[in-house]
This record gives sequence, C-alpha cells and structure tokens, in this order.
Amino acid sequence: MPKVLVSDPVAAEGVAVLRRAGFDVDIRTGLAAADLKAIIGDYDALAVRSETKVTADILAAATNLKIIGRAGVGVDNIDVAAATNQGILVVNSPEGNTIAAAELTVTVLLSMARNVPQAHASMKAGEWKRSKFVGIEVYGKTVGVIGLGKIGREVAKRLIAMEMRVVAYDPFLSVEQAAELGIRLLDLDALYAEADFITVHVPKLKETSGMIGAEAFGKMRDGVRVVNVARGGIIQETALLDALASGKVAAAALDVWESEPVDPTHPLVLHPNVVATPHLGASTEEAQVGVAVDIAEQIVDVLTGGSARSAVNMPSLAPEVLQKTAPWLRLAEKMGSLQAQLAKGNITHVEVGFAGDFDRRQTVHITRALLKGLLQPVLSDSVNYVNAPALAESRGISVSETTRGKAEEWGQTLTLVATDNNGEHTHIGTIFGKSDPHIVMLDSYSMDFRPEGFHIMIRNLDKPGMVGKIGSILGEAGANIAGMYLGREFRQGTAVMALSLDGPVSDATMAEIRGVEGTISARLVEL
Repeated sequence: MPKVLVSDPVAAEGVAVLRRAGFDVDIRTGLAAADLKAIIGDYDALAVRSETKVTADILAAATNLKIIGRAGVGVDNIDVAAATNQGILVVNSPEGNTIAAAELTVTVLLSMARNVPQAHASMKAGEWKRSKFVGIEVYGKTVGVIGLGKIGREVAKRLIAMEMRVVAYDPFLSVEQAAELGIRLLDLDALYAEADFITVHVPKLKETSGMIGAEAFGKMRDGVRVVNVARGGIIQETALLDALASGKVAAAALDVWESEPVDPTHPLVLHPNVVATPHLGASTEEAQVGVAVDIAEQIVDVLTGGSARSAVNMPSLAPEVLQKTAPWLRLAEKMGSLQAQLAKGNITHVEVGFAGDFDRRQTVHITRALLKGLLQPVLSDSVNYVNAPALAESRGISVSETTRGKAEEWGQTLTLVATDNNGEHTHIGTIFGKSDPHIVMLDSYSMDFRPEGFHIMIRNLDKPGMVGKIGSILGEAGANIAGMYLGREFRQGTAVMALSLDGPVSDATMAEIRGVEGTISARLVEL
C-alpha cells in the first residue's frame, strides 16, 4: 500500500481522494526540517503547500519517494533540480486558482469604479454622504488586459459580457487568435494610450518586474484606473503613488504587494483612492479544494501506473537514460529562453533538430524542455513539461522535429529554428564533456558560450573599435565582463557579441550601448 505524507494543511477533499484510492495517508503538519528528513524515507509521495521546504538535503533521505505534489502554482519551496536528479516527479496545480483570480479582478475593478469600499467604511462610521462617492460606469469603457493567459482570458470574457471594449497586449498571441476572443491586440504603448482601465495578468519575471513605472504612467490617459491581482512589483508602488498624487491615475485596486505582508501604514494601503486587499486571488473555498483534489488525483495516477497532467519536471525516464539526458534538458530550456528573450515578433513555428546519437525516449522530452524555456519568460509557473506543447499550440506556435544520426562538427547537437515576424532564427547547442552546455551557433554566427547568467547579446557592424567602446560603457557603469564571445559572417560585414556579466545592467546603460554607432541591436538576457 503506497504511503503518502501530507506535511502542510490541504483541503480535506484532497486527503479523501488519497484515502479512497486505498493509500495510507499521514497528516503531519509543521514538521521541523530535521524531523521531516528523519521520516521522509518511509513515504512514496509527499503533498505540500508553501510552508514545507523540500531541500536537496531532505530529498537525499527520500529513498522511496516517487512524487511530490504542490497544492498551488509556485514550486519555489521545492528543489526541483535535486528531485529530477533522483527521479522524483514534481507536480503542481497551475490552473486551480484561475476562476478565483478572474472573479476577484472583476470584483475590485467594479468596486474601484463605484467607490464601494469607501462608501462601506463611511456607512459603518455612521455617515450618509452619497455625493462624496459618485463613481463611473464601466459600460462602453475600454479596458486594457496585459497578459492573455488563462486568467487574463477569463477576465476578458467577463468584461466583454459587461459590454466593455477589451484591448490587450500579449507577445505570444496572434492578432487573429485575439480577434477570435473578441479582443483587439495592441502593443503596450497603444494600450496605455487607449485604455480607461488597465489590469495586469503576467507573471513576475525579469522582463515584467517594475514594467509599469513612471514612464508607463506617462503614456496613459489622464484619469486611468489600474488593477493588479497578479504579482507584487509588476507595478512600481512609488511611481503609482506619484501618479495618484498628480491625478494621472484616478484610482487603483491592489491585491498584491512588493513586500508581503504589507505594512498596514503603507501609503497605498491608506490612500483614499486605492482598493486594497491582502492577496486574496486564490482565497476561495472552491480554489483551495480544487488545488488539493488536483494534486491528490495526480499522486493517485502516478502511483497506480498512470501519468501526471501537470508535471513540473520529467523524471519519467529510466535512471540511466535520465542521467545522459538531463544536461540536454537544461540546454534545451536555455536555448528556448534565449530565443524568447531575443524575439522581435510573435513566434509562429519552432523546428527542433537532433544530430547524433539520440533516441526517441530523449527527443520527446528535450523538445518539451525547449518549449518550456520558450514560453516561460511570458507564462512563468503556468508552463511545465507536460502542458508546454498544448500551450504552444494555443498560442499559434507549430512545432516539428528533425533527426539525423550523423553528428555535426561539434558532436551531438541540438538545433532550434524559430520563425517569427522577422524571419527565421537558428541556434545550435551541444554538450561538452558529460554535462557542460554550450551554444556554438547563434543566428547562423559561429561562436561558443555557456548559456548561464546574464548576457548582453549585441548585433553590430564588423568594424574596428566596437568592442572597446562597448567595454568602456560597461566599465563606467561598474559592470564586470566575465566573458566575451564574438562571431561574424565575413570581414567588415555584420557580427555578434555575447558578453557574459556578473550581474544585470541598467536600462540607461543598455540605451547607451544601443546608441554606439554601428550597433544594430542589443538585448540584456538572463539564462
């Protein structure tokens, strides 16, 4: 009989699913790390929320563990790499809070428009001040939805039903797909200029952290109203305060905060034109039951010989195959992520090429890893190895594979050919030694660099002085160059640089690099 440890509070309905399957379930919440390590070797499955920290040290003692289920989306509390190396499946429930988050978005948007929380507080204080709380109607207004993932789409659906005009920004959705949803797709600047309301539904990533700041507010309509039920820090709180003070932003609704729990004296919490809630996006009875049942069903499926529908990793390979495939999985994710960060338009097709001694047990997983890396800069936790192909298809990205037994000059290689609005982009990667990933061709330029950490990727004219000028800018900015990798098509044609850095650089530094005569493009990427 399989044994399951539930180490965090999860809904009773999820525990019931495990027990109906005939499993032996122990509920032991609040365990210290040492206590968890002492007993984990007795269990086939572990169910957690966010409290339990499943570290590499604990996993080393999990000699019988086959699956870890996270009742929720994020898996930051689980060492997924260590679990993968031990062949332990990690699953989550990325869609369990979709409806809850969408409904809260609409709730706070309407409350903000009609001053409901302020009027409620006034009534509780014994007042009757109708004229103080005159609001606006949402009917006929334009709402800009930033991010059309599952939650963004559910929000848009509900706002369309309320006869609002919905415009949206999503770099991985085509104009035709958006039109099918009744949504007009715009670039960010156009959305800012047109929307009466703006609601954010993107993950918090390097690209989205602080994306709505003073510059973005400056491009918005006077009197705009903004909503954030996604992640704290996507909207810069100091910039929002300034925009509220100037009247550029008429009102805001915030469920998430840069630092949580938020200080009760935070000026945005106390601001009379801000609807403030304590991260309630997933806080419905139905959502908590949904995620608990979801991971319980996946645990049952896996321990009875089936497959998981929301695997975060893919250790379903035989140990000897996983050992030689794991470096290629890492390389594939990095190549996909690099292309996503370099893309200048909607990606419509991805071709994954394998040269050398690969077998089908490897290629299917490597392709999924590449798609996960490609989609994760936009979709974050909602994309995993299992759903990546379906998500790619839903975003209008077709996928094909090619294989040939003959190795390239570098030995076994993985090739990514991505097609976007600006044509085809080809990257080739390989593994040196047993586990050292390298990219050896970037957009048809021969070069050699490790896809790890921060890089500035530059395309420039091949002429004297380029390296020195860009190096001087980085030196003056205090940025340390850890490695410099160059490639060119032919003498005095065009060339590429990959500059590995010890850390990120500012937008101002990147703008200065782009301003160097001879620079065609420059992007900061994190791999």
